Amino acid sequence: MSRRSGILEFAVLGLLREAPMHGYELRKRLNTSLGIFRAFSYGTLYPCLKTLVANGWLIEEPGHAPEDALAASLAGRRAKIVYRLTAEGKEHFEELLSHTGPDTWEDESFAARFAFFGQTEREVRMRVLEGRRSRLEERLEKMRASLARTRERLDDYTLELQRHGMESVEREVRWLNELIESERAGRDQRHPSPGNTAQQDNTSGATDGLPRRTERSGETSPGDSGPSDPSDDTAK
Repeated sequence: MSRRSGILEFAVLGLLREAPMHGYELRKRLNTSLGIFRAFSYGTLYPCLKTLVANGWLIEEPGHAPEDALAASLAGRRAKIVYRLTAEGKEHFEELLSHTGPDTWEDESFAARFAFFGQTEREVRMRVLEGRRSRLEERLEKMRASLARTRERLDDYTLELQRHGMESVEREVRWLNELIESERAGRDQRHPSPGNTAQQDNTSGATDGLPRRTERSGETSPGDSGPSDPSDDTAK
């Protein structure tokens, strides 16, 4: 299985853990809710679903809306198939959620994992965030070293492009630092040291550690959660 296929399977299982969906609904959610899949080929979705069904992680059910069934019948098409997560599929997804290895720190893998942080244990979130930060800090160090070696040989536009890339990485590192500090603050509030109970009671809004932007200043504060297709999905 390619890394891209593994990320797609993870995302599909995560979305179906929320609710059963037919293929068109899944395509919309992958496109709108998980931006990393905006450029993926829709032709890869149905083979992915078939694989998950064959593994016993999903089951296929006929659509239950009478109007959908009637419209499909009149048009000579089969009714839409609804995909539902099985108990084995839920267990498999939870195993994937607990994984914190280096592959979860890569660009696309991290984006997919972050989209499901609301279903992930705090300690796992921390390890993934810290791993991602470490990976980006390594990347940033290499970029700076490369720029130092080649600066005099680069024209102004290439130099500006490299600077832009470095600034993007630096921004993400700062963002990760904020997330990690928020996660730590939330953990500390759940496990206060003796004598800090009053202080904990006076601190509101820190729940699962995701920074929230205030309406007044645009600054971040702990405890906020952030981030027509005419085709018809029929059984393939």
